[in-house]
Amino acid sequence: MRTGVQPGSFDPPTLAHLAIAHGALRHHRLDRVVWTVSRRPLGKDIGRSDVDDRLAVLRAVAADHRWLAVEISDARLVADIADGHDVVVMGADKWHQIHDPAFYADEASMADALDRLPTCAVVSRLSLEVPDEVRLDVPDWVGGQSSTDAVDGAPWTALAAARASGLWPGLTPG
Repeated sequence: MRTGVQPGSFDPPTLAHLAIAHGALRHHRLDRVVWTVSRRPLGKDIGRSDVDDRLAVLRAVAADHRWLAVEISDARLVADIADGHDVVVMGADKWHQIHDPAFYADEASMADALDRLPTCAVVSRLSLEVPDEVRLDVPDWVGGQSSTDAVDGAPWTALAAARASGLWPGLTPG
């Protein structure tokens, strides 16, 4: 079985998250994409929602897509989260983060982590570009969506399970 992993906070999960996962599934001929949430994500403050509550929402989304699975991880580095998968799926912001020495003990640690990555499928995001050899082509609207935008005025971009959950006040009518 060929699998891809899409690490993220999914806080809340959006149409873009799902479109990216499906794009990777088709482009890389995967059997499954696994949305993986890190308990302590690297480079992020505490989330908008409790991780266990968020996982319940993600599992509700996955129940509608037999090719989608959800996992939680204690790993923080993308290379560690991606271990054992054929493809790692990410946005351009994460691509730039994994190439930033500030997130590693030293240059050798960064080189080791980058060497351990499987095939990368990276979505361009707004002004952040990615190398052609790793670019995952998705519709233009995908790169312009974010979880922050969903809660701050674009609730229609959040997945229905997220809107129905009540975890994110900005997604429900006041």
